[in-house]
Amino acid sequence: MIIGLASCNTKTAADLFVYNATIYTVDSAFSKAEAMVIKDGKVLATGTRADLEKSYDSKEQLDAKGQYIYPGFIDAHAHFYRYGLGLQTADLVGTESWEAILQKLQSFAQTNPDGWLLGRGWDQNDWPEKTFPTKEKLDQLFPDRPVLLTRVDGHAAIANQKALDAAGIKAGMQLTGGDVVTEGGKLTGLLIDNAVDLVGAKVPPATPTQIAKALDLAQNNCFAMGLTTVDDCGLDYTEVQTIDSLQQKGELKMRVYAMLSDAARNYDFLFAKGPIKTDFLNVRSFKVYADGALGSRGACLLQPYTDKPNWTGFLLSPQNHFDSVARIIYNKGFQMCTHAIGDSGNRVVLDIYARYLKGKNDLRWRIEHAQVVSPQDFATFGAYGIVPSVQPTHATSDMYWAQERLGKEREKGAYAFKQLMQQNGWIPLGTDFPVEDISPFKTFIASVFRQDAKGWPSGGYQPKNGLSREETLKGMTIWAAKSNFEEREKGSLEKGKLADFIILDKDLMQASLQQVLSTKVHGTFIGGKKVFGR
Repeated sequence: MIIGLASCNTKTAADLFVYNATIYTVDSAFSKAEAMVIKDGKVLATGTRADLEKSYDSKEQLDAKGQYIYPGFIDAHAHFYRYGLGLQTADLVGTESWEAILQKLQSFAQTNPDGWLLGRGWDQNDWPEKTFPTKEKLDQLFPDRPVLLTRVDGHAAIANQKALDAAGIKAGMQLTGGDVVTEGGKLTGLLIDNAVDLVGAKVPPATPTQIAKALDLAQNNCFAMGLTTVDDCGLDYTEVQTIDSLQQKGELKMRVYAMLSDAARNYDFLFAKGPIKTDFLNVRSFKVYADGALGSRGACLLQPYTDKPNWTGFLLSPQNHFDSVARIIYNKGFQMCTHAIGDSGNRVVLDIYARYLKGKNDLRWRIEHAQVVSPQDFATFGAYGIVPSVQPTHATSDMYWAQERLGKEREKGAYAFKQLMQQNGWIPLGTDFPVEDISPFKTFIASVFRQDAKGWPSGGYQPKNGLSREETLKGMTIWAAKSNFEEREKGSLEKGKLADFIILDKDLMQASLQQVLSTKVHGTFIGGKKVFGR
């Protein structure tokens, strides 16, 4: 009898006991708990402190001090690798004029005197005169140093003559899916979409040391924002190998869902190797690019731009290219994820997807952005199980000028997150950083409140297409995991799942807009190990 009592009182050993918290588990019931037990990097149990203390004996304890715990945020669409490299170039985000950019460049050039002068983040829509810049002043300031300055969305750039010469660009050049802009038969330096790549290809590649530093800077910024997984959309297989190597060494702790770019070498690599899956890396998809961006008028529209008659944008490749890529990806059993912004771009991709998917399925082919959709095309998402992967802050960044581009009627089908979510009953959310701010809290605001940081417009931008708080949190956690085929291992705090979680000082389910914006991450944990803390 004594032996029997002793065995009944034996507690299960654990590594970490977290208590005194409000834990949003984001399980199927969207239940809350006050404590959580972790062992070997996974959740053992959630519940009340009293119940868990009776059953588990933990090596360490963490008092959350009444704060709020959520599953680690998953950014379903970002450019993690490029973001890291961009942290070592001139930051032009938020510049309010071309003159302000020139001043920043001169200052940056003094402390970075060698090689190409690179910068990113400008947006002419933020300037008093919303016209694209030209290269004359760049030629005067930097006659002997190549300069390439990429627009915030990556779909346009301004280059000086030295950079244009390096790429062999001449006035009158014609190319598919891009534009070398001229005026009076002379190069302006403005490059749209595929034309940007002609110059970008001449930029010397980063060294291994620069890459390692870039990824370390990137993950530190992500951890500080509560991100524990990022979908890196559009990588070369060599870049994925670098990420994998750094993860294997323990130097890179960020979990990455990597999409390989649409290039023959990447198809050859992954088809030969097969899907790659570790605890930190998942490679099973390809990123294809249908059209450009709305801000640079490269998005492909069914009818001309309201503010540029006779111009409908363009596809970046012929339609038969997208069809042939879809066919081989489908036959090989991989995931296809296609960038589509305009209503014509979305229709082309939806029609091609439907041709191969043939009705409901669980292949989770994604359309990245799904930004402007014709009313008759929404149902195609649901009919063929196509996943719209959206970035809410695109709506609050573009809302100031979207109607000028699209017109009032067509704008109704833009940034329609609720309508898109209803097609399949779920929707993954991301930021598209560094195109938008890295902050998932701004994602939350844009999704729920549909307002900018100042609370404009009153009542929200097209508020009927906002998501609820619960839907938004799911979109940043469990639904983002589902879009990556990872919902059984992450995205919620349930028994057997990875102990990726964050501690916040605000309750996102109750907080006002300004409170969400001021939310602080007090701890970020990956596999139960702290990777960031205040």
